[in-house]
Amino acid sequence: MGRKSAKIAARKGAQDKLKSQVYTKALFEVTRAVKRGGEDPDTNFLLRVALNKCRKNNVPKDNIQRAIKKGLGSDGDNFSDVVYEGYGPGGVAVFVETSTDNVTRTVANMRFYFSRNGGTLGQSGSLQFLFDHKSVFEVPQSQLDEKGLDEDDFMLEMIDAGAEEVEPDGEDVIITGAKEDFGSIQAKLEELGITPEEASLERIPNNKKEIDDETFEQVMKLIDVIEEDDDVLQVYHNMDVD
Repeated sequence: MGRKSAKIAARKGAQDKLKSQVYTKALFEVTRAVKRGGEDPDTNFLLRVALNKCRKNNVPKDNIQRAIKKGLGSDGDNFSDVVYEGYGPGGVAVFVETSTDNVTRTVANMRFYFSRNGGTLGQSGSLQFLFDHKSVFEVPQSQLDEKGLDEDDFMLEMIDAGAEEVEPDGEDVIITGAKEDFGSIQAKLEELGITPEEASLERIPNNKKEIDDETFEQVMKLIDVIEEDDDVLQVYHNMDVD
């Protein structure tokens, strides 16, 4: 194989791996949504959001149907949501959310990733104080335009539903609120006929840590390795970066 062919093959391999990771995480969200609210997207808001994400990423229909069956418990798989907390290089806090059918395997992997990349895996709950658990919704501005919703009126509707911040971000509007207000914000969006691109509970650092370029590269190497694990759904950190 020539140098050019080898580069093309390597790039295609990396793209295929990335696509597989996107599929895996999108399908986990489908399964989790079905577990919580059933298989009907008309009555299950989170499933509707997850299915939209699958369509956006061209996830095959057969894979989606298997994820739905998994959520209904009809294929024998038993997945658990487990979080892992630790410190990376420079004392940067790293919070990992997973969905796994083998906790023993996943915790062993996490311990390996941290130890091999200059970090340490901590005890459960050791980083809770560093992150606020927030409701986060990402709404395309185009949906607001289609509904004829004025920016100020929409902001007031969201604040009335419990939102703490409503901020434009490029082509989207990001709505942030307390974890406890997820349901009320969701209900208001449904009332307005809006289905967000994202709807989730996220860990937002309340105290960011300043780091130098070298530490940033080291921590990102650790995060990249963690994110490659198929059991991982989301990774959060408290680095103060642009």
